[in-house]
Amino acid sequence: MPTPAYEQRRGQVETYFDKVAAANWSKLTSDAPVSGIRATVRAGRERMRANLLGWLPEDLTGQRVLDAGCGTGAFAVEAARRGAEVVAVDLSSSLIAVAEERARGEAPAGTISFVAGDLLDAALGAFDHVVSMDALIHYAPPVAVSILARLAERTSQRIAFTFVPRTAALSVMFAVGRCLPHSNDRAPRISLVTPDGIKRLIGDEAGLGDWRVGRGARVNSGFYASEALELVRR
Repeated sequence: MPTPAYEQRRGQVETYFDKVAAANWSKLTSDAPVSGIRATVRAGRERMRANLLGWLPEDLTGQRVLDAGCGTGAFAVEAARRGAEVVAVDLSSSLIAVAEERARGEAPAGTISFVAGDLLDAALGAFDHVVSMDALIHYAPPVAVSILARLAERTSQRIAFTFVPRTAALSVMFAVGRCLPHSNDRAPRISLVTPDGIKRLIGDEAGLGDWRVGRGARVNSGFYASEALELVRR
């Protein structure tokens, strides 16, 4: 059962992306012109998505993939093109609507099920692979690892996820940002964690005892900094 800490933050994330940021996020993930800062974020996300796709088999025929926190659906479309049966879930119904529209004509018909809801919903079924790009970064690291453990219960081969690596520069930037005036529509705070820290939490999580840490990848692109880890069932 989801913890109160998870449910509280999930509500904040849903409100922000569904009510506040949907239009900006839709533009960022399109090919529309954006500012220099957002261009670095767009480029970084494209590189990270390519890394995560590179960890999946080229032929996914007959396999189920969960795009956990799918946003506007770019990863889901690429996985579907490889033959996967994809479930693309996001808390934001606004972003799901954008994802469905963009997938028309881009992915093979009937290969993606778009769901506005909770990525931990057991009704989504079981999967061969789970990918969660930039979705768990809004949760405190122990909560994020507990989410991974819940996902592992329904995953047979691989979980790939991203986190924001704690570095001196990012720590200073985030500390300054917390001191600036902000409105109630500010994005939920992103959690920073060192690679060793997240690996230690994974090692201590009983629900991930049958899993090992596999490949890793880091992307630094202007204002986008992200690190990915692969968990593989032993």
